[in-house]
Amino acid sequence: MKWLCSLSLLAALSLHPALADDTQLPSPDLPRDAYVNALLQKMTLQEKIGQLRLISVGPENPKEAIREMIKNGEVGAIFNTVTRQDIRQMQDQAMQLPRLKIPLFFAYDIVHGQRTIFPISLGLASSWNLDAVATSGRIAAYEGSEDGLNMTWAPMVDVTRDPRWGRVSEGLGEDTFLTAEIGRTLVQSIQGKNPGDRHALMTSVKHFALYGAVEGGRDYNTVDMSPQRMFQDYMPPYKAALDAGSGGVMVALNTVNGVPATADAWLLKDILRKQWHFTGITISDHGAIKELIKHGVASSPIEAVKIALNAGINMSMSDEYFIRYLPQLVKSGGVSEQEIDEAVRHVLNVKYDMGLFRDAYSHLGPVGSDPQDTNAESRLHRDAARQVARQCLVLLKNRLHTLPLKKQGVIAVVGPLADSQRDIMGSWSAAGRPEQSVTLLRGIRNAVGDKATVVYARGANITDHKDMLAYLNSYDQAVKNDPRAPQAMIDEAVKAARKADVVIAAVGESQGMAHEASSRTNITIPDSQRALIDALKATGKPLVLVLMNGRPLALVRENQQADAMLETWFSGTEGGNAIADVLFGDYNPSGKLPMSFPRSVGQIPTYYNHLPTGRPYLADKPDKYTSHYYDEANGPLYPFGFGLSYTTFDVSAPALSSTTLGRDGSITVSVTLTNTGHRDGDTVAQLYVHDIAASLSRPVKELKGFQKVFLKAGEAKTVTFRLDAAALKFYDQQMRFAAEPGEFEVMVGLDSARVKTARFTLQ
Repeated sequence: MKWLCSLSLLAALSLHPALADDTQLPSPDLPRDAYVNALLQKMTLQEKIGQLRLISVGPENPKEAIREMIKNGEVGAIFNTVTRQDIRQMQDQAMQLPRLKIPLFFAYDIVHGQRTIFPISLGLASSWNLDAVATSGRIAAYEGSEDGLNMTWAPMVDVTRDPRWGRVSEGLGEDTFLTAEIGRTLVQSIQGKNPGDRHALMTSVKHFALYGAVEGGRDYNTVDMSPQRMFQDYMPPYKAALDAGSGGVMVALNTVNGVPATADAWLLKDILRKQWHFTGITISDHGAIKELIKHGVASSPIEAVKIALNAGINMSMSDEYFIRYLPQLVKSGGVSEQEIDEAVRHVLNVKYDMGLFRDAYSHLGPVGSDPQDTNAESRLHRDAARQVARQCLVLLKNRLHTLPLKKQGVIAVVGPLADSQRDIMGSWSAAGRPEQSVTLLRGIRNAVGDKATVVYARGANITDHKDMLAYLNSYDQAVKNDPRAPQAMIDEAVKAARKADVVIAAVGESQGMAHEASSRTNITIPDSQRALIDALKATGKPLVLVLMNGRPLALVRENQQADAMLETWFSGTEGGNAIADVLFGDYNPSGKLPMSFPRSVGQIPTYYNHLPTGRPYLADKPDKYTSHYYDEANGPLYPFGFGLSYTTFDVSAPALSSTTLGRDGSITVSVTLTNTGHRDGDTVAQLYVHDIAASLSRPVKELKGFQKVFLKAGEAKTVTFRLDAAALKFYDQQMRFAAEPGEFEVMVGLDSARVKTARFTLQ
């Protein structure tokens, strides 16, 4: 009988070679679940814990230390290394391990471009053009995968209504629908249908959840929110990105109703896994598990590890605690090995989906194929960056047709941001090289050639506030001040302005002023630059303000001073050329604001889709006992969806295919959009809806559709939207998601403030 049993075992091993050797990986031809199950059976506890660790390359973990960790099987993934040579060396180490040779994956913050930097995310949202957004995503994925990367920490879909928050620059604005549409588009364009494709990157949507709603706009702060607002306004963009297939979720650093997201099993298991059926990987943000102690929900490191793992964290970013305490927890029974297996399973699943078990070098190529010059100009996609960037610029003011400018005469270009290669790229600029970016000054000189004379003066520093400067330079010298006296710089700029026919002043924020850990209580342009603007205005020359910033600013004073004002955000590698295209009329601006611009910080939060009150303020019929501020004009300076053009457009009143909407049917909403000016141009038709009477108070309007439309001068087109009952659903007091019968307003306009209205009834 013994020899019969031996023959049976040999036969089983021949049929299932994956089971034959505990030191070899299973066959990559196995389906994912079978493959991962077989691999888990081979792994030791130490190897499993190693897979749960995401290690950052940096001062805390130099490459030599990381290589030692890899040698010991203590690393599952690496982030913050972006060259093929370094990645290949680390992957070689993993492939040379004596046992299982489980490949690493490599990740990076590719938020708005990898080597070719596109406009910051808030700028991309200003395009209101999903094709342009997709272009940026595809190129980011191509360049990232060419660098050997497998995953990006993007897109960021945190809805925010507070411009004091520094990470506004990284997000997509104040609106749920717009953010969801762009988030979905970015997942589809970056990750595609198969994250294992040669030029795809797996996305990790962030920051789950509600990070954009931190109190006071202060980074890492508390969030306390009703479930209705949470699921109606803030959660849909995460869901849209996950429905598009995002393989990863980065978990937020904030608390949600008293529970840190990293410790919140309700968020990570009940919502994410059970209700939304997410099967990918959850990753803690940098140091978040350690921070559970400071949050006051864990009394010790070992308790923090237990809480995070039990809550549903699969991978620990910048891990210190998992490697140290998980073995003890398993030994003591505080965590079962089955719980470890569940977390490891998700890590192995995404590695399988990335194609790494079939080819660990799939994004690296064969030995000898690495680029000779990692930063070679030939690796950039300049034309696409320029085309996308100019669609993201928003014309805020154009008094007496100051713009477009003529390519003639003398043009003064001034301001501390006019020739800053680093700042025009914006925050989270990945592997972009400042020396490859085109500044505004260079872009203007490229545009005018020898047709006009361009004179330049810095005019001011970003800020002369010593404490602010020290903060901005606390990690590296991001802001370099001119040592001259402020008045001397202003005098030089005024001298240049007096010689000129027009003055272009590049003012706003340095990129580090609109970044992580860069919340502000004062969202005006810094005083040093305001003094410069005052002096330039006093010359009497036409004044064009080119704004560079990562958040909505309070611009009441500048709006009064400027003849024209162009919001350019931080527009990326080709920013200077794109801005010049708009300034000189080679491209007609078409951007629209994805966030309202408040008049002052005292108005915050200012957002278009607020709830009505019982005592609404009416500007044309002001009344004391209404909801308003009495010391300032009410409403934003520039509303959501606003943006001018060098031509003019008219929208007709909406025509409905029916004034009644059935539960299972739909209606069409049509408008005639006409270019009533003398230039060809694009604009954005925006569809809003208002539920007039419901069981809960509903927003005064909500975006439900948009279309970017090109019209030749004098041309008219019919623009049609489709509405069904699903677009009218909301969470009621019992958290039921349903559309209630009754009357609705449907509104169409070119921004959220100026719309034309029709009504229909939902049956």
